[in-house]
Amino acid sequence: MPSEFTIVEHPIDTERHVIAVRGDLDLFAASALKEAFARAIDAGRIRIIVDLAETTFLDSSALGVLMVALKRLRSRRGALAVVNLNANLIAIFKITGLDQTFTILPTRDAAIEAVASANAA
Repeated sequence: MPSEFTIVEHPIDTERHVIAVRGDLDLFAASALKEAFARAIDAGRIRIIVDLAETTFLDSSALGVLMVALKRLRSRRGALAVVNLNANLIAIFKITGLDQTFTILPTRDAAIEAVASANAA
């Protein structure tokens, strides 16, 4: 039985924001993630942490949403970090080569600090 999908958002300050995903991040859930990014970025939060600690599955549509968000943030001199990946999610990022594109960190605290100091071009 698939996990119940939810997104919990945690604004940190005027620029930093955490989006925590629980459950399967698939084609049907990707639109909710896209909306969460849009709300955060439209509110001026250009340094976003995506916490995948409770994410059980990630498909190509979700990776596409992450790529679009990263591009949008970089165009605003922002940053995006992905944290708390389990072994299966790490494998997905490595197989697709996206481990070279995204900042992947082990903890939320490390990501909060990394995006604060990031100077994306």
